[in-house]
Amino acid sequence: MVKVKTFTSELKIFHTKNELDSLDEKVNKFIKENKIKKIISVSDTCATDNTGATIGIIRVVDYT
Repeated sequence: MVKVKTFTSELKIFHTKNELDSLDEKVNKFIKENKIKKIISVSDTCATDNTGATIGIIRVVDYT
């Protein structure tokens, strides 16, 4: 059975690199703690405000 886990992170100006590193750590910790052996896909998409500025990122991990 395929399972899906969604992670989110707010992005702030001048802090994006640190926030993306933190998101990577969150995802890797989830994979390790749940002993996931097979990742089917990882997908990122940006969330925007009403002006079109990027304010966050959503990462979806599909696994078995």
